[in-house]
Amino acid sequence: MITTLPTEQTLTVSVGQCSRAGVKEQNEDCIGVRIPDTDSLFTKGIAAVIADGVSAASGGKLAAKMCVQSFLSDYYCTPDTWSVKTSGHRILTALNRWLYSQGHSEGLSDEKGYLSTHSSIIFTSNTAHIFHIGDTRIYRIRGGEIEQLTNDHSVQISKDTTYLGRAMGLNLNAKVDFKECSIEVGDLYLLSSDGVHEWLRDKQMLEMVSLHDSLDSAANSIVESALLSGSNDNLSCQLVRIDSLPEAHQEELERYLRERPFPPILYPGMSVDGLEVEMVMFESRRSQVYRVRDSVTKEVFVMKTPSPNFQDDPQYIDRFIAEEWIGRRVDHKNLIKLIEREKKPTFLYYLMEEVKGQTLAEWMDKSKGDVDTLRVVRIVEQIVSGVRALHRKETIHQDLKLDNIMLAEGDRPVVIDYGSCKIESIHGKGQGVEQPTALGTIDFSAPEYRLEIDSSIGVRSDQFSIAMIAYHLLTGGKCPYGDKWTKAQTYQDFSHLEYIPAYKYQPMVPVWIDGALKRALSINANSRYTSMSEFVSDLKEPNPLYVESRHMPLMERNPEKFWQAISTVLFIALILVLLLK
Repeated sequence: MITTLPTEQTLTVSVGQCSRAGVKEQNEDCIGVRIPDTDSLFTKGIAAVIADGVSAASGGKLAAKMCVQSFLSDYYCTPDTWSVKTSGHRILTALNRWLYSQGHSEGLSDEKGYLSTHSSIIFTSNTAHIFHIGDTRIYRIRGGEIEQLTNDHSVQISKDTTYLGRAMGLNLNAKVDFKECSIEVGDLYLLSSDGVHEWLRDKQMLEMVSLHDSLDSAANSIVESALLSGSNDNLSCQLVRIDSLPEAHQEELERYLRERPFPPILYPGMSVDGLEVEMVMFESRRSQVYRVRDSVTKEVFVMKTPSPNFQDDPQYIDRFIAEEWIGRRVDHKNLIKLIEREKKPTFLYYLMEEVKGQTLAEWMDKSKGDVDTLRVVRIVEQIVSGVRALHRKETIHQDLKLDNIMLAEGDRPVVIDYGSCKIESIHGKGQGVEQPTALGTIDFSAPEYRLEIDSSIGVRSDQFSIAMIAYHLLTGGKCPYGDKWTKAQTYQDFSHLEYIPAYKYQPMVPVWIDGALKRALSINANSRYTSMSEFVSDLKEPNPLYVESRHMPLMERNPEKFWQAISTVLFIALILVLLLK
């Protein structure tokens, strides 16, 4: 089994760091370094990050912590075929939007926010990759000289006053600097917060590094010197020294990843990487799904493999790999879990947990329309909970349907497929996995997919699909818009559709539940609920607006239909008068 390309040496580093609150009550700086295992070291490299939470923002401390911990966690979960630049930018884009949304969420006053600087450096092969926003800094010490590799994003408005022009969480779309530079054995990289470099000259830091054999001692000395020089801010310093480098180059790495072969079409009894195929669970033109068992541990997994039809299609490969990344980023009882074995795969595939149960489609067929309404609401509530976990990762599912959800023991629904997921901002247009907008099953996908209204595709599109699932479960598979639903393709087609109340098919459906479904199933995305939680609340508790609407006169419930009826009656009356003359 191939794990790494053969090289005479590997990338090794030495690290020293120090972070203190200084004269302040709490330390709003955050620092972190991650040196992974051999395989990830080769594919993802070594990462060091520093972040300085903006003290004027109430969420500065948490923002800095997220900018370090989430970056280090999510970066090593990105697909190996993604470049460092692609991985870093996508993670920072999603993280920035999360911080921005937290700072601008309902209930927070204008002066509150989640703002932080972020400076990170990732070492892979013979290259350093730098991401930077704010006024934390990264220096390189080489050959007795110190050089600042980042530019401060600060604006000076007077002799004593400066402010940050750029920061994580400040704007919806953060502009993050990126640069690459070659690295050499013996290079020393110094990361610092402004509580350090605003109080020490570059040469002072260079001198202190040369006076200490231990990098931890050097980092402590730099922080202590800045504090003695009068620093009134938090103080953080990281030192990373390059001790050895591999001979492999980036081109070799990319070639190695691309050469991982597609597995052949598998049949029961065949084995791959110690996994014996027990059953073919699903196969289509685009992928295959197998039930497999580990020959050593006897654990059972579900394996998904790409179709050999697309082995020469780079975009298909990237999308397949992105599925695995999406699954690894989330951990929720209502979302299928991906499995990572110690033994690295020799083929392109990924493993999932086995969920025992039946699909919601199978469950609905067996119930034959005789279902407990409250039971359906509890199931839908859990589906919403799982999908919201995806939304928190800036991911839209796009293909929620009865066949993509298993009902496990204890009425626990589990979303089992990430094949149509799209990663982008849920607050607006943003960067996502490079794939066309996916159209799920027509029966369950929102109208904006067929109408190709990209600006409307988002969280509310998933809400529509979940409401469609709920309607089907409650009515035994009926469509809320009748037979014309699947034929609708244009604005005019959709405008002529009329919602059919669920209680017309199933009298036991309470009017308030139907009212909630009707709103979530609105043709216009802007007419749906603004949040999933509001939708669930109206399913669980009677909304007086919907309870009263069933007993209101037609004129108040539907003025347009009322006047259409009046016009029809008047027209017929006029015709009769003319005929009788």
